[in-house]
Amino acid sequence: MRAKATELGGGTTTPPTTTTPPTTTPPSGRVFENTNNINIPDSPGAAVTSDIAVSGISGNAPSTLKVDVNIKHTWRGDLVIDLIAPDGSAYRVKNSSSNDSADNVVATYTVNASTEVANGTWKLKVQDIARYDTGYIDNFKLTF
Repeated sequence: MRAKATELGGGTTTPPTTTTPPTTTPPSGRVFENTNNINIPDSPGAAVTSDIAVSGISGNAPSTLKVDVNIKHTWRGDLVIDLIAPDGSAYRVKNSSSNDSADNVVATYTVNASTEVANGTWKLKVQDIARYDTGYIDNFKLTF
């Protein structure tokens, strides 16, 4: 709101106008999730996948695709985890590590998937490469 200019000793002054910048909310990404539990076979063997069907997104996936992983496992260092794009391209998000004896993988990974079409079936591929420990994929989600 502007105040009236007042006359003081032959000159006029106008108080400064104050403006409040508009409030903006950063856009939130679209989230797709698979909450089905999928058992991971023990020992070196077959990999398992958890699938997410993505639709309604135009263009390619972002360069900052968020991959949230929640895997229950008694020795997370046994696990190799890849994100598989709809065209079959694989993005390694976690390597195995014989020194990592902690339980569970609860992490968010960022993948540059900007060359991939967003719509289609994305897969989290998990393989246990060592014996004696077991687990399952509890859930995973993608944030575009």
